Amino acid sequence: MQRDKVLAYLGLGTRGGHTASGEFGVEQSLKRRRARLVIVAEEASENTKKKFRDRCAYRQVPLYFFGTGVQLGRACGKDFRISVAVEDEGLAEAIIRQFAQEQV
Repeated sequence: MQRDKVLAYLGLGTRGGHTASGEFGVEQSLKRRRARLVIVAEEASENTKKKFRDRCAYRQVPLYFFGTGVQLGRACGKDFRISVAVEDEGLAEAIIRQFAQEQV
């Protein structure tokens, strides 16, 4: 997987209005059932990771731990973001494919 590709997809989604970022934004996206994929920075606290693990499992939304808060933030045009929700189905599938390539 190319890290840059995932970050580029996140940037594309943000410009298109298909992402929610920040803890509150991602929680709202999950509650409204818009989130198709959630990405949390690897450096997030264990509390934050557990919270998103539980919420994503409950809503059956794929969850990945990837990158740093600075990388996710820059991809979304912000300074720092610990979490990002992708709300577009096609974009979420493209990002999941990138993660799957890494697993093989």
